[in-house]
Amino acid sequence: MTTPHRGSTVADIERIAGSLPEAVRGGSDELPSWAVHGKTFIFFREPRPDAVDGSGDRLTDVICIRTHGADDKQALLDDDQNPFFTTPHFNGYPAVLVRTSDLRRLDPALLEEVIVEAWLSRAPKRVAKAYLAQFE
Repeated sequence: MTTPHRGSTVADIERIAGSLPEAVRGGSDELPSWAVHGKTFIFFREPRPDAVDGSGDRLTDVICIRTHGADDKQALLDDDQNPFFTTPHFNGYPAVLVRTSDLRRLDPALLEEVIVEAWLSRAPKRVAKAYLAQFE
């Protein structure tokens, strides 16, 4: 029998993103973002017409997380076990979306991996290399 994971939270995003070297929190309390050297790797979105629920109402809790590229994005989207999604607005853009209300369905270890990969995709090479060296 598999033990269910506890699920992820917004606090996990804050903790993980905030722990990465040279990551800076921006945005607002309601719509935070994280960037490294001015390059955003996570941001909470305002409701937009491209992300709606079944009744057509705009989703109010969407988070955008950068990916390394189209292949990484597609791998996350193809895994039915996680809540990542995209919209036509993000076609061709290396990022996945997830609702804060669906974070509980996401294993914290996977969330951490996705956030670290997002940060690596935006961090300067020397900063990323120094971060990865600590795991060798």
